[in-house]
Amino acid sequence: MKTKIALLSVFIAATSAAYAASASENWENSCASCHGADGKAQTKQGKKLKIRDYTDPAVQAVLKDEAMIKATAEGVMEGDKQRMKGYKDEYSEAEIKDLVAFIRALKP
Repeated sequence: MKTKIALLSVFIAATSAAYAASASENWENSCASCHGADGKAQTKQGKKLKIRDYTDPAVQAVLKDEAMIKATAEGVMEGDKQRMKGYKDEYSEAEIKDLVAFIRALKP
């Protein structure tokens, strides 16, 4: 019985991983409304929040992967006000790293 439960657990984990959304789908679903589909942040919310243009090489140069991973997972606060919600409960660590790689690919 324990073997069947263990195999079922492995199957469920493998099936879940197989159906994980791509970074571009996650970007479109969770990020594009503020950051823009193209990463330029030329959306109403992006302009309001003065979000940086991720296609700008100068912006990319100062972004650190670890900081982007932390911001994506935990969110971004400005004082006591939340600027961006965290996604650690929605995306796996691998999906968050894939989003960072997606952001890196926005640079021309």
